[in-house]
Amino acid sequence: MKSILLKCIVPAAALFFCLSSASAEDVSGPKAAPKKPAIFDLSAIDTSADPCVDFYQYACGNWRKNNPIPGDQTRWGRFNELAEYNNYLLYSDLKAAADAPKTPLQKKYGDFFAACMNTELADRLGAKPIEPMLQAIADWNDKKKLATLMGQMEDKFAVGYFFSFGSDQDQKDSSQQIGEIDQAGLGLPDRDYYLNQDERSKKLRSQYVEHVTKMFTLAGDTPERAAREAQQVLAIETALAEGSMSRVDRRNPANVYHIRTIAELQSLTPEFDWKVYFHAKKQGGLKTVNVVAPDFFKAMNTQLDSAQLEALKSYLRWHTIHRYAPNLSDAFVRENFQFYAATLAGQKELAPRWKRCTQATDRALGEAVGQDWVAKNFPPAAKDNMEKLVKALETALDQDIQHLDWMSDATKVEAKKKLDAFRDKIGYPDKWRDYSSVKIDRNNPVGNAEQVAAFNDRRDLEKIGKPVDEKEWVMTPPTVNAYYNPAMNDINFPAGILQPPFYDFKADPAVNFGGIGVVIGHEMTHGFDDQGSQYDPKGNVRSWWTDEDKKKFTERTDCEVKEYDGFEVAPGQNLNGKLTLGENTADNGGLRIAYQALMSTLAEQNASVTAKVDNYTPAQRFFLGFGQVWCENVTEQAARLRAKTDPHSSGRWRTNGAVQNFDEFGKAFGCKVGQPMVPANACRVW
Repeated sequence: MKSILLKCIVPAAALFFCLSSASAEDVSGPKAAPKKPAIFDLSAIDTSADPCVDFYQYACGNWRKNNPIPGDQTRWGRFNELAEYNNYLLYSDLKAAADAPKTPLQKKYGDFFAACMNTELADRLGAKPIEPMLQAIADWNDKKKLATLMGQMEDKFAVGYFFSFGSDQDQKDSSQQIGEIDQAGLGLPDRDYYLNQDERSKKLRSQYVEHVTKMFTLAGDTPERAAREAQQVLAIETALAEGSMSRVDRRNPANVYHIRTIAELQSLTPEFDWKVYFHAKKQGGLKTVNVVAPDFFKAMNTQLDSAQLEALKSYLRWHTIHRYAPNLSDAFVRENFQFYAATLAGQKELAPRWKRCTQATDRALGEAVGQDWVAKNFPPAAKDNMEKLVKALETALDQDIQHLDWMSDATKVEAKKKLDAFRDKIGYPDKWRDYSSVKIDRNNPVGNAEQVAAFNDRRDLEKIGKPVDEKEWVMTPPTVNAYYNPAMNDINFPAGILQPPFYDFKADPAVNFGGIGVVIGHEMTHGFDDQGSQYDPKGNVRSWWTDEDKKKFTERTDCEVKEYDGFEVAPGQNLNGKLTLGENTADNGGLRIAYQALMSTLAEQNASVTAKVDNYTPAQRFFLGFGQVWCENVTEQAARLRAKTDPHSSGRWRTNGAVQNFDEFGKAFGCKVGQPMVPANACRVW
């Protein structure tokens, strides 16, 4: 899915640099097993803080003090703790498969992992694995034949330029897959990095040019030529950025849906031969395509027309080097890390080889690796109990909708239809992906990356014109995350997140509902946030609201926008309330309905709502369980980067922002109206 981002509990992708790197380093593996996270951590609580003044400090103060950011991280939080633990378990499986595979599937992912771990091979080869790609660009001598070159490069080497092309669900008929082209082709994380004129942005652009220059030099160019090429790259990418749609504008489904015939697309970009390109992509019969961002393709066409051939070659060469830098020799890896991780995000050290290769193998062959991981780490009892929790949350959301005082009965009927149509996916797919066509060579890490990328590209394009596979997953089983897909109208919870600190079926209900319960509620609420609310029960973009109710809804979301706009994440850097609106709405709604589900569960069990455990009532343990999920420390650079690119608020404001909008929090901790966590004019949507 390209035009509509999945609605995840945390960012679905890592920061801007690739983790599957090669480097001359220790490949012996982890020194010791990481500690398994706890479901509820009394030692994390800062009892010197007043929960009514700063609940985040109260819930997480001691945890933050005792858990500095490791050198190989830019953010360290409870999600990271669990991801590290899962990664270690996965590493153990991959190492065993690399050394002594027991099945053909284990041999495949074991060989991929072994190739990634082969630092000696990567350093010996240097830039040789990408020389055929660079030679193809050098041989290109006619701008009119760019479509031919791009088709060949994508098909043979799995490297793309300028834009992305793939499949997506049709907004008007979500049962069908259509072709879609979208903006891409930037080397910096976002269009604003090219367009903002503050001193920090100017400095980052200068550092980016220095980085591109160094990479060209590593590829064999003279320093003078490399510097000239880097300036050409910046000029072309800046022009593309000027034509790119902003992240906020992309949140509106209407802004990213423009069905065009191939003839109309050709008229939009006369300098690019789309028939040749689509034929090379084996999509020659395509009649129409969704052009997500028409202005971007106008900007691209201008560059193809006005830029010199040599400048375009520099752009293509840069994105080829950038695409494969993490798979090359130590010098490429270190320089890639230095800019994308150290400069942009404040990371101090390159992550150990075993971590990077474990993550790379999971990304590449996730449903192969995931089969064995699930068998060991996600028992049937955990899945059964999770299904019960999901049903409890769905009941609570139903009750929440029915009791809303601002929504009419007519819209409530439609909202219930959508809720009843939710598809629940828990743990792992019903049918595992078939990787039999992927050829993995234990001695060819770059070739393996090409194989996997080509497999995914073919698999994606083959969907065009076919019915949607409603059972498909887009996250691997060990992933510590969850998501809602508006076009599928489904909620998805990989096995990786269904563990402490989020979930433990042996723990008391208050803690589980405060952890995984809020995660469940968060994903459900995404179906009714500013973006998800535009989709009907079948996943089509269609209004099911009365005009008056939609107006009231917008007034309430505007309250959240203004509220979160005021939250500072770094000196002079606030959150973007419009960018984070969907996630903030989901955080607030998820907290509320998870609390309702907890109270209903306690009533069904005839359990006391005042009996204390560890000196905290069930309500207090619920809120502490929620707050502790978001305990984190983050570098200033990463905080700034996330504020510009991440639709999620930071941990502090995900916690305090949600509790200060929920009156039950104030009651649980005996707060008074007017204290920071109990404002007189709180925001509420759901």
